[in-house]
Order: sequence, then C-alpha cells, then structure tokens
Amino acid sequence: MADDASWVAGAMTPAVPWVTTAGITFGAITTDRVEAFLPDRSDQHNHVGGPHAAVMFGLGETASGAVGLAAFASAGDRAVPLVVRSEIRYLKLAKGDLRAEAVLTRPAGEVLAELDAGTRPEFTVDVTITDAQGVQTGAMTIVWTLKPNRR
Repeated sequence: MADDASWVAGAMTPAVPWVTTAGITFGAITTDRVEAFLPDRSDQHNHVGGPHAAVMFGLGETASGAVGLAAFASAGDRAVPLVVRSEIRYLKLAKGDLRAEAVLTRPAGEVLAELDAGTRPEFTVDVTITDAQGVQTGAMTIVWTLKPNRR
C-alpha cells in the first residue's frame, strides 16, 4: 500500500490559492492516488447548468498536482514539478458535485532515479472525473516533469 500523504491536503491550499477559490476539497491521499472533490456551485456553471469545462479541467489538474506533490515531496529542494501537456475528454454532461481520482502511472522511485541521474524526468497522471452518482463524466491524462533547480 502507498504511504499516507494526508498532509498534502493542507499544503495545497496555500500553494495553490485557486483550490480555495474553486472550493476543492480532498479525500483519500496516498503517494500514488488522490481523491479531490468539487462542489456544485452556480457561479461555476456553464450554459447548460453544469460545472463549466474549465472547472472540470481545474479539478482534474489539481488532483494530479496533489498526487505529484505526495509522490515527489522528497525532491522539492532540488526540482519543481511542472505540467508538460494535458488532455481532457468530456464524456458525459456533468451535473452536480464532482469527484476526481488521480493515479500516478509509474513508480515514483523510477522517476526519482532519473532525476538523480541528472535528467529531467516526466511522469503521467491519469484522472477519472465522476459525478455524485458515480457516472464517469470526464477523463484526463496529464504529463508532468520534475525540472531540476538551477544550482
């Protein structure tokens, strides 16, 4: 089982102010999986009364960033995580509260070994977005890098 990383929820709020603005909260957090939740708010709706595509994207990206923080916190003094590219697929009309589950797709140890070897490693996080009934409304793939700090 992956290590508990519940401390990440408290770290995300000051590090990413948009988390508070959007109302995102966190559920289970480990070093390879994060749950994040977005409440249904009318000020974040689109023209059909559901969560705007931008906030769905933001929820998924936030969850992926949280799993990256959980997995690679030990490298924080020598590298910064940055998004390289992302893809989102809107699968069904979303309504109501949303849940995102972000999963690291390769072992963190492999990524850290690449960083230790002097490269700029990349890692992928897959995200599933579901509504309050558990229906999948979106899917994301986000590729991150650990950019070594300049010395």
